[in-house]
Amino acid sequence: MIFCIDIGNTNIKYAVFDGDTLKASFRVNSHRISTADEYGVVVRDLLKAAEISLPNIDGVIMSSVIPSLNYTMEHMCRDYLGHKPLIVGPGIKTGLNVRVDNSREVGSDIIVDSVSAIKKYGGKGQPLICIDFGTATTFDIINEKSELIGAVIAPGIKGSLDSLVNNTASLPAIELEKPPSVIAKNTVNCMQAGIIYGFAGLVSNIVANIKKELGRDDVKVIATGGMSGIIFKEVDCIDVVDRMLTLNGLKIIYNLNEKV
Repeated sequence: MIFCIDIGNTNIKYAVFDGDTLKASFRVNSHRISTADEYGVVVRDLLKAAEISLPNIDGVIMSSVIPSLNYTMEHMCRDYLGHKPLIVGPGIKTGLNVRVDNSREVGSDIIVDSVSAIKKYGGKGQPLICIDFGTATTFDIINEKSELIGAVIAPGIKGSLDSLVNNTASLPAIELEKPPSVIAKNTVNCMQAGIIYGFAGLVSNIVANIKKELGRDDVKVIATGGMSGIIFKEVDCIDVVDRMLTLNGLKIIYNLNEKV
C-alpha cells in the first residue's frame, strides 16, 4: 500500500492506495508547530480506525507547500510509517513537460494536479484547465500537447472571507453557503453573496480569458479542493469536480519513480 501526503497551507490530506484502489483518506489541520510525534500519533490512530496495519504500508510520497513542515513530516514518516518519503520537487520524475520561465518556481501542488488531470482527462489533443480551490485559488493551464504552459494564482475563498472578518470591526464569522438571493437583506447573507457570487465571477472571467488566449473553446475544466463544489453550482465553465485529483496525482508520481 502507498501512503500519500498532501501538505497544504490550511489542511494536510492523507490517502492510502492499494494499487489503484483507494482504501482510506483523511484530512487534518496544518499545525505548523506540531511535532513529528504529534503528527505520528494522529496518523497511527487514523490508520487504526480505517483498519489499515502500519506494516502494510510499502512506501510514502509527499507534496508540500509549507517547506518548514517538511523536516517534521519526514521524521514522522520514518518513525511511524517506517519509510523515508519521496518528496515532489526538482529531480523527481513526473512525466510533465513544464513550459514556463522558471520551472523551479512552480509549486508542487500545481505539478501534482497537472499530472493527475492529464492522466485522467487529457491526451489526444485535449487542452485542460485545472482549478484548485485551496488556500489560494490556482488555475493550471495545460495545452493540447499535455504541457503545463502557465498558471494563474488568485486569493482563496476561505482566506478572503477570513480577511473580511478579521479586518472589519462589525462583520461576523459566518458559514460559507449560498444565500437565498444575491440581493441580500441581512449582514450574513450580504457576506455570503459577496464571496460566493464574487468568486463565481472571478472563475468565469479567468477561464473565459484563458480560453480566448488559447484560441480554443473545447478546453476541459476540472475543479478540485474543498470549496470546488460550492463554485461548481454557480458557474457554467467547470466540467467536472474531482476532489481526489491531488492525491491520485501523488499515487501516479510514486508509481513513475518506483519503476526508475
